[in-house]
Amino acid sequence: MEKGKLTFALPKGRLLKGAVKLLAEVDIDASLTLEETRKLIFENDGFKFILVKPMDVPTYVYYGAADFGIAGKDVIDEKGLEVYEPLDLKFGFCRLCVAEPVNISEPYDIEKLSFIKVATKFPRITDKYFRSRGVHPEIIELYGSVEIAPLLGLSERIVDLVQTGTTLKANGLREVDTILVSTARLIVNRASLKTKYERVKPIIDAIKRHI
Repeated sequence: MEKGKLTFALPKGRLLKGAVKLLAEVDIDASLTLEETRKLIFENDGFKFILVKPMDVPTYVYYGAADFGIAGKDVIDEKGLEVYEPLDLKFGFCRLCVAEPVNISEPYDIEKLSFIKVATKFPRITDKYFRSRGVHPEIIELYGSVEIAPLLGLSERIVDLVQTGTTLKANGLREVDTILVSTARLIVNRASLKTKYERVKPIIDAIKRHI
C-alpha cells in the first residue's frame, strides 16, 4: 500500500452503490468508482479506492493491498481468510439457498439425505454446510448460470444467492433450504489495524454511527 493513503477495496456490481453511499455519509468520497471508465484505481482526498471483483475483496485486504474492504458475508465465508470483520453494514441483503426443480421426483429433506449432488459458486460454504449435517456432497463448481445445472442434468440441486427468487422461478426452481443470510460487511487488514490504529479506528467508529 502506498504510504500515507488509506486504501479501500470496493466490489464491482450490486454492492458498489451502497458502499459509495455509506462512505459518503462519513465524508469519504468514493464516487469516482461509479463513473463509466476502465480505470480500476482511484484517488481522492487522501484515500485510494481499488475496484475489484467481489470474490477478490477479502484477498486484497488479507494480503495488505487494501486497508479496508466492503464485501458480502457470503464472499467472506467462502474465501475463509483471516480478516477483521468489525461491522455488519446492513445493506445488500440476500440469501444463500439450496434450490431444486419444482418437479423433482424426491423433494429435498435433509434429514433423509446421505448424499447430494449440487452445483454452486460457493463450494467451501456448501461442503461445510452439508457435511455438518451428515450429508456427503458431490460439488460441481460453476462460475455462472448455476440455475440451469439441474435442467441439463448436471446436478440434482444448486446452492446460489437469491434476492427475490425471480430467476429461480423463471428456470423452474424453488428454494428448499437457507444456508446463510448475507449482508455487506466492513473488513479490515489486521496489520493496518495495529500499525495505523489512530487513522483506522476513527473510520470504523464513524461508519458504525451511520448504520
